Amino acid sequence: MRAAATAGALIGEIRKRSGLSQAELARRAGMTRSVVNAYERGQRQPGVDALTRLASAAGLRVELGTPCPPDDQRAGRLLAQVLDLAEALPSRPRGALAYPPLHHRTA
Repeated sequence: MRAAATAGALIGEIRKRSGLSQAELARRAGMTRSVVNAYERGQRQPGVDALTRLASAAGLRVELGTPCPPDDQRAGRLLAQVLDLAEALPSRPRGALAYPPLHHRTA
């Protein structure tokens, strides 16, 4: 299955490939049609378990791909930008912290 941009698009792809209506897919997955509709329209975000149940109900399975390795150069540029922004923030020296005096309780 090709990658979908959103969970709703993925559910639409699942339904398209299976040829099932929202009502039938929902019934097979043990959900209501209104929940499947809300997922597909992007009004609610399904969890991984819900996506897995929907795919399984359609005779498909969800597989996670290999994560992309981090882009060290991009991460370095972002960190430099954050640090530059932090340095540009106005600052004022803090005074000494004042703690209230401690008193011993007498029993």
